[in-house]
Amino acid sequence: MAVISGSSRAWAHLELWASPVNFSQKTSTTQGAAAAAAAGALPPPPARRRGFDQSGREQSIRIGAANATSTVMTTADQVMISSKEKEEEEEINQRMFVMMMRAAQPYLDAHGGCTFVVIISGEVVDSPHLHSILQDVSLLHGLGIRFVIVPGTHVQIDKLLAERGCCPKYLGPYRITDNESLDAAMEASGRIRIMIEAKLSPGPCLCNIRRHGDNSRWHDVGVSVASGNFLAAKRRGVVKGIDFGATGEVKKVDVVRIRERLDAGCIVVVSNLGYSSSGEVLNCNTYEVATACALALGAEKLICIIDGPILDEFGRLIRFLTLHDADKLIRERAKQSEIAANYVEAVGGEDCKSQELYNFSEIAPSRLNGKINAMFQNGLGFDNGNGFWYGEQGFAIGGQERLSRQNGYLSELAAAAFVCRGGVQRVHLLDGTVGGVLLLELFQRDGVGTMVASDVYEGTRTAREADLPGIRQLVQPLEESGTLIHRSNKELLEAIDSFVVVEREGQIIACAALFPFFEAKCGEVAAIAVSPECRGQGQGDKLLDYLEKKASSLGLSMLFLLTTRTADWFVRRGFSECSVDCIPEERKKRINFSRKSKYYTKMLQPDKSGITVT
Repeated sequence: MAVISGSSRAWAHLELWASPVNFSQKTSTTQGAAAAAAAGALPPPPARRRGFDQSGREQSIRIGAANATSTVMTTADQVMISSKEKEEEEEINQRMFVMMMRAAQPYLDAHGGCTFVVIISGEVVDSPHLHSILQDVSLLHGLGIRFVIVPGTHVQIDKLLAERGCCPKYLGPYRITDNESLDAAMEASGRIRIMIEAKLSPGPCLCNIRRHGDNSRWHDVGVSVASGNFLAAKRRGVVKGIDFGATGEVKKVDVVRIRERLDAGCIVVVSNLGYSSSGEVLNCNTYEVATACALALGAEKLICIIDGPILDEFGRLIRFLTLHDADKLIRERAKQSEIAANYVEAVGGEDCKSQELYNFSEIAPSRLNGKINAMFQNGLGFDNGNGFWYGEQGFAIGGQERLSRQNGYLSELAAAAFVCRGGVQRVHLLDGTVGGVLLLELFQRDGVGTMVASDVYEGTRTAREADLPGIRQLVQPLEESGTLIHRSNKELLEAIDSFVVVEREGQIIACAALFPFFEAKCGEVAAIAVSPECRGQGQGDKLLDYLEKKASSLGLSMLFLLTTRTADWFVRRGFSECSVDCIPEERKKRINFSRKSKYYTKMLQPDKSGITVT
């Protein structure tokens, strides 16, 4: 449209945007402005075009000088420029879209068919962020990820109690559930379940996909949601003279029926309400329910969506913690945190509690070597082998310690470490106030949250002299086949500090070497070998990833390698063929050109994962 602004001397600015141009209206305005400019009454209208600033926001860029001597562009000229700019912009957007989709492929392959248990904290459930989180859950569900959602309810329960003039009561991580609290828990659970079902119900936007043909499925409900009595529970009872009322502990997770719903293409919603064998409704701890579900289902991930980030003492995001590091951090705080002390009590080891508030002797699971010696038997819960049930299947957090945040998110970290010990390989602690946090965490290499992992680089370490026989056993068959160059025992021993090995039960099952060239800021990857019985288990990828992080920590920006028979494996992992000119001069002098090796390089990206190697 034509926009006229100004005071005593008016400007005639013609703005051309994406809307269709009406030449009959535009031409008269432009001609009038041009005539006035030619007569000297007005400066010529500065033409503008669309562009984007560094942050990606749209901005208007002047392409003409506002002075009397400039030539006024005709409407046709401006339309041509606008059209060309739109085409260029569309082409850029298309290229970015294609790159984004291709970059997502490895993650789609990795996550497809996996089961993720997602706990959404009560604070996030009660916030405007829930809608966008469920939108992303629906999107990821459509891509083949199987979701079990466990929503938190404590915020809504406390609000309902306050409205009714009642005071919430907690002891440790558990709520004391009297009749009023149970009524509030049932009401809150029902409301939240219905709200989640409603937000997952919208189907796709028909106007965007109609060109691809009609399909009756488009008019169905968006996502099928299943809920039910999946939890069997028992009363917590009287502990240390305190009657916990209708507070329950998880006794059984009905894995068979949950998997049936997942196999049928449903998102499963598991509430914190459990049901006793006598027909009672019991109010269970949400985190105990979620962690028990993750363990019972053998989930690939437990995702905890909380209301803030996990930060270190300097206010920086903690991106990664090994199970060992998380366990150590929790144990160090066991004297100041009751939840941390409960973790130590649950998983074994020295009891650091300065004052025991609970009598766990009634429900303590059996232990072996400091780990919980308990198995889910066909989804029927913990069984000690004698047919008796035990509580504490999951790990309960909550109460005043969590509500006050006096120890930050230590309680969520304890729950993460607990399920990692039980066999869940990855736990992600995500800030639910970040838009698109699920997509940013699951479809980026470094993510945006905190990951606790039990198996990253497990058993991987720098080689020692004592490892020489194991390394020799791995590389010798490859040397004999010509895949690797021959190295004598003396050469291997001299380079032993450059080797990395994977050890399992005292045996070296894989090895690799990194030879840095600091002046050229690059490093050579060499001698990757995996024991035949361990191939196909990702040991080679683990070693390569370890070497990449080690190279980054040494300040190197590129990796290179020489190979005769394994090029395909490296190409799939981001290496590109290059000429011998890309090899450092120092290394080039030692190349055996008679082998006719191929040369490959890989540029290292800045590593923000927080995973450190030695």
